[in-house]
Amino acid sequence: MKFLSYYIIFILLIGGFCAQAQPDTNFVLNKTLRGDIADFAVDNLGNIYLLNSDNQLKKIGPAGDSLAVYNDVRRYGKIYSMDVTNPLKVLLYYREFATIVMMDRFLNVVNTIDLRSLNIFQAKAIGLAYDNNVWIYDDQEAKLKRIRDDGSLVNATTDIRQFVDVVPDPSLVADQSGLVYLYDTAKGVYIFDHYGAFQKHLQLTGWKDFSVIEKSLLGRDQHYFFRYQPDTDIQQQIIPAAYLPAIKIIIMPGALYVLKQSGLEIYIHK
Repeated sequence: MKFLSYYIIFILLIGGFCAQAQPDTNFVLNKTLRGDIADFAVDNLGNIYLLNSDNQLKKIGPAGDSLAVYNDVRRYGKIYSMDVTNPLKVLLYYREFATIVMMDRFLNVVNTIDLRSLNIFQAKAIGLAYDNNVWIYDDQEAKLKRIRDDGSLVNATTDIRQFVDVVPDPSLVADQSGLVYLYDTAKGVYIFDHYGAFQKHLQLTGWKDFSVIEKSLLGRDQHYFFRYQPDTDIQQQIIPAAYLPAIKIIIMPGALYVLKQSGLEIYIHK
């Protein structure tokens, strides 16, 4: 479900922003979604997942039509993160209750994993793995673990404290192009392969909305987009003045999603 077009469109989008802080005229505002939007996510098919302040999750199609609603908002507390990498297997993570809820494309619950029953009491971040299993960072053991839907362990790293000076406190796990990325806004990026072997630590700190497209790392601060290419050690800085300030920004093939206090702005490529 991860396409090469991510990388191609990403290059076109980033290339369109110029260093003089002028907006990219190839991207135009298509629509703005109003209402109570606390967070959002976008899948590879262009479906938008809107989370409101009451923890209600709504799925909206690319045309703006309502597709599904998840209303079981009180059972596990506040949703900490959403992973919609695979639209057929949506993950919600309730960190306070150490619980992962798995849903189908209609937002029907198909499985739950209580991590405490697996003796994982401090799971800082989770994410969908390339094989539709689940990555978990177990802070108590300082290990990145991959588990099946039934909670059984597929594989795990050795104790990360054995080979890094500063242990991560990640807010995000991303699996992309054969590598797994842990992002800690204060300590940077920790990269592993699918077998759990540590690859490198990158000092890319202070980024918001961290994501990976192919092997390009993307993030931002209050003023700039950053694009970093680990293979070449090149970091580019772009000024998207037309889109900031923003609460959250997601770049997808042919579209840019910008959450502001006034609503979710959706820009499309002309």
